[in-house]
Amino acid sequence: MIFSREYIGYLARRTVKHLIDAKLITTSDLKDAESRVANSLIEELSLEDRINEEVRVILDAYSDEMRKSGAQYAEMFKKVKTELARKYKAVL
Repeated sequence: MIFSREYIGYLARRTVKHLIDAKLITTSDLKDAESRVANSLIEELSLEDRINEEVRVILDAYSDEMRKSGAQYAEMFKKVKTELARKYKAVL
């Protein structure tokens, strides 16, 4: 993940504060709202990490074929990642 959990917590607190100040949400449990926003941010930001791991698994399975055909790992990584992002409807 590109951000630390502490920074994500900070972003969650600021986001909830902004939404409350703008009267877009109301909450009786501020800490719970902040926690939910932080967890959502973490899940969304870790999506790219999960996609990268899936790409590595796929490419490991085809490593012999890639070696025989002379395919470049970085190029194949990018192509497979693009396909998985499209499959998961992710914006990376």
